[in-house]
Amino acid sequence: MPKVKKSAFDIDLQKLVGPLRILSYLISKPWGVKMLHSSSYFTKGQRIKDLRNEECYIPSRNDGPDIRIRIFRPDTEEILPALLYIHGGGYLIGIPEISLNVIEQYIKRRKCVVVAVDYRKGLKHGYPDGFNDCYDTLLWMKENAESLNIRSDKFVVGGHSAGGGLTAAVTLKACDKGDVNLAFQMPIYPMIDCRQNTESAKAMDKGVPTWNAKSNKLGWKTYLQNIEGEIPTYASPALSTKFNHLPPTITFVGELEPFKDETITYVESLKSAGVPVKFELFEKAYHAFETTDSKADVSKRANRFQYEAWEQFYDKYL
Repeated sequence: MPKVKKSAFDIDLQKLVGPLRILSYLISKPWGVKMLHSSSYFTKGQRIKDLRNEECYIPSRNDGPDIRIRIFRPDTEEILPALLYIHGGGYLIGIPEISLNVIEQYIKRRKCVVVAVDYRKGLKHGYPDGFNDCYDTLLWMKENAESLNIRSDKFVVGGHSAGGGLTAAVTLKACDKGDVNLAFQMPIYPMIDCRQNTESAKAMDKGVPTWNAKSNKLGWKTYLQNIEGEIPTYASPALSTKFNHLPPTITFVGELEPFKDETITYVESLKSAGVPVKFELFEKAYHAFETTDSKADVSKRANRFQYEAWEQFYDKYL
């Protein structure tokens, strides 16, 4: 595939293309993954000002280690809706604290409690470890709703990138099993198709910043390392063929990133099944552009879209 030139990207995003190409290179190498994952721990324990910040460990239901979670809520005794937030990182890197800006915006725009899960990931933990940690956390939220001062009748699940993939997977299982009632889901530019055979998954390689075909290959290879035989839909939600039981959905994606086509296909499948969807495609934008360069005009538009959609769905479905 030819290299994607810097000039292909939105002019406001071009200044960071070089440094972010280095990031996509690092995350395509096991040694780079180890380095980046270790560096994410420098954010561990960081707090969001003017909110209640808690950390606790909850039990695994699948013989795993206790699961670290962060709980963020406004300083109120009101019973509030709850959002399970799942951070991104290609199923390879990161902890909840890397997403504090996003979490803060959700809470400040509409009162809610956010539970952010530090699921298992990295080169050692493939499916179903991280997925189980996320689903166990959702069940724990429902079972402990009274002590958490949250609603038990409706929940929201959201996340970006691999966190978006896990959002789609957790949502799928919750709707299949009927364990938890979900008001809506927010799988933002989700990593959901292990086949990596779409045009964007193959073409967005050389010259693509943040996350490209090579880093995508390592992410999926690592995440699926424990699976023999058929890939479960909870590992790769794009493999699902049933969509009409899923809740209303918010998502967006950049035009110049590997997940573009799989996100669009997912959106079209939901719409065809009659599921309400708010979706936007942002031209000339690379993966996670709205967080890596939040001051760019296209990033401001993307953030305005996702937070206004959050407000609208909150008001309508919660």
